[in-house]
Amino acid sequence: MSTNPVPAYAAQPLPVTDGVLTRRLLAYLIDIFVILGFTLLVLVAILILGVVTFGIGWLLFAIAAPGAAILYTALTMAGPKQSTIGMRFCGLRVIDAASGGPIDALRAAVHALLFYLAISTFVIWAIDIAIGVFRADRRLGRDLVVNLMVVRAVA
Repeated sequence: MSTNPVPAYAAQPLPVTDGVLTRRLLAYLIDIFVILGFTLLVLVAILILGVVTFGIGWLLFAIAAPGAAILYTALTMAGPKQSTIGMRFCGLRVIDAASGGPIDALRAAVHALLFYLAISTFVIWAIDIAIGVFRADRRLGRDLVVNLMVVRAVA
């Protein structure tokens, strides 16, 4: 008998990843609108902070959009529901690939940062997607780097 614990997703056949890539795309399209709203709130807060600090706070405008997107992803993927709002709508959640448990906010933030870096360069983004298309578990390149897995949420 092996003493190694079996990851939660390994006890189930791979259908927990059936349709995950398509659902991830739809989830991101939904999340774009949520991130836009969150970014607008951050921009208003920076505007007010800039007035209070006589313009010094306005330096934060440079990192407002990417910072808001990464913060949103980190807080939602590492939260109790283990998914962004778009992922919840599409029936997805994020798990640790080794244990099947939740991931921490730092890994979720690094995952989001890797996504935005990859999408800024078409070649890296295409390689990232190709990895997911050819893998049976549908894990993208950035999923492998931070050791997480996006699966269909079980009701």
